[in-house]
Amino acid sequence: MEIISNRSNPKIKELRLLKQSKIRRQTGLCLVEGIWHFIEAVEAWRRGGYATLVSVFYSPQLLTSELARKIIDEVQQQGVNCYPITAELFSSVAEKEHPQGVIAVVRPKTILLEDLNANQQDWLVGLVEPQDPGNVGSILRTMDAVGAKGLLLIDGGVEAFHPEVIRASMGAVFWIPVVRTAFQELINWAAMNNYWIYGSSSHGRKEIKSMITYQKPCILLLGSERQGLSQPQRSACHELIYLPMQGRISSLNLAVAAGVMLYDMLAKFSQENNQE
Repeated sequence: MEIISNRSNPKIKELRLLKQSKIRRQTGLCLVEGIWHFIEAVEAWRRGGYATLVSVFYSPQLLTSELARKIIDEVQQQGVNCYPITAELFSSVAEKEHPQGVIAVVRPKTILLEDLNANQQDWLVGLVEPQDPGNVGSILRTMDAVGAKGLLLIDGGVEAFHPEVIRASMGAVFWIPVVRTAFQELINWAAMNNYWIYGSSSHGRKEIKSMITYQKPCILLLGSERQGLSQPQRSACHELIYLPMQGRISSLNLAVAAGVMLYDMLAKFSQENNQE
């Protein structure tokens, strides 16, 4: 295939448009940049993850990874359109300051609450109106590490496949189902499927270090970065847990708080399994 060098090429124009959140929402497509993230997207496409590979743009001059080149050859043979473009043109569309030479166009799978396979071992995380895509991506990465099964984005907030979510998650977003839902819809679904809801809040009655027995299936619920959980949201929780703060700062970064909570839950789940 002839290498693309013209900035006015229709495919390049389409690629640029996908840098806008409005266009990503309208088309249901997103951009995946960088070797590691590209490989994870391809693996998810091949192995039943939550992404479909649509097309690939790469720069033969910039792409030094033999593995990535091999994968591009393979997916091209599987019918995926792969477009070589000049280094200059690639740098003009890339987000990274030092681009690695590959960008994929991916169609994430839309997951609804009723699509989740509710069972007694499920462990979900719910975020109310998250605004920072870096936080959402970091939480997904931690969820992958501890084995949590799904992320619930409640009452709006950042888009699940924002480029920064993809980068910060290290591709975990392609393997963990992400569901957008309204709070009351979630509460109704959780009650119907016997989920316990554990909220993280400064208004909590139990400190994280106390002898909390977590039950599955469950949802770890975290409030917005600015306001935390509202009173109605706190009332919907079966348990409210707080993280002790020793210094002047009154709260932790959302992703840090989620990480502390998730690893505490993992440790206590492990203890309960060992006692059985």
